[in-house]
Amino acid sequence: MTSAARPVLIVAEQLDAAADMVVDQLNQRDIPVIRFDAAVFPQQLTLTAGHGSTELGWTGVLDDGHRTARLEDVRAVYWRRPGRSAIADTVPEPYATWAQNQADAALLNLLAALPGVRWINNPHHDRIAAHKPQQLTTATHCGLRVPRSLITNDPKAAQAFAKQIDAPIICKPILGGRLPVEEGRSLMVATHYVNAKEFDDSIRTTAHYFQEAIDKAYEVRLVAVGDQVFGGTLHTTSERARTDWRTDYKHIEYGTTSVPDHIIYGVRRFLAYYGIVFGSFDFAVTPDDEWVFFENNPAGTWAWVENRTGLPIAAAHADYLQGDTE
Repeated sequence: MTSAARPVLIVAEQLDAAADMVVDQLNQRDIPVIRFDAAVFPQQLTLTAGHGSTELGWTGVLDDGHRTARLEDVRAVYWRRPGRSAIADTVPEPYATWAQNQADAALLNLLAALPGVRWINNPHHDRIAAHKPQQLTTATHCGLRVPRSLITNDPKAAQAFAKQIDAPIICKPILGGRLPVEEGRSLMVATHYVNAKEFDDSIRTTAHYFQEAIDKAYEVRLVAVGDQVFGGTLHTTSERARTDWRTDYKHIEYGTTSVPDHIIYGVRRFLAYYGIVFGSFDFAVTPDDEWVFFENNPAGTWAWVENRTGLPIAAAHADYLQGDTE
């Protein structure tokens, strides 16, 4: 099979703007694409893979009923927040959960075992790269400035940290995600300012993640894809948005910025440390033009950055997934 005919697998939810944009870019390049959500496996997607005693890799077929891909021909996988495998309702518990775990492991681990396949990103690496406490350590080793931070369930330690900082501090989740409030509704726990005078034994309820509040001229959603780096700026015009821009999209003005060389170098080192090629990084830029790293989401959103700024992020994904076409 010629290189141009080797397919790219896009594994994403059906309604995903980023996946749509990457598919469009690959179609423009005449690169075959097979897109599916992992949630359709095993009921609507058939996987058959074999490995001989002397073969170098798995061979077989993925078939969604409309298109097929030979595993040995796959050139790249874009693993973009797919759902979990869905087991037929006729399977009772605990067997349904067991079967779901089997299906999840089979699909992901077989694809991960294919030799020479490019990934954005391999989820095995993503899981480690998403750990926020380790991110601060890694970012510091990579030459990036980070906020002074404390994780604790001890109110006295939190009070001592606030006294040491002697400036406003914020509290943020250690682990992302939303709280299910009621059926059909969820609640995002946003970054928020805290008053050290109000610290009490309620801090012992769980681990709290405190940071010094960084004085921001603006924020940057920095998107890195392979060797390409894009800086989308967020100038906030309300106090809510300045604290956590995700809580007040109406008061954000979007733009672009060039990324300083030392930040590009640090971001590339950061990605290399985790063995990933994509990241959505959050930075603050201070009034003194110093960049401060907050966190990286290895499966973060970026379609809104391209849509509001015109930065060619989808094309950068296609560049990487296409790879060598010779």
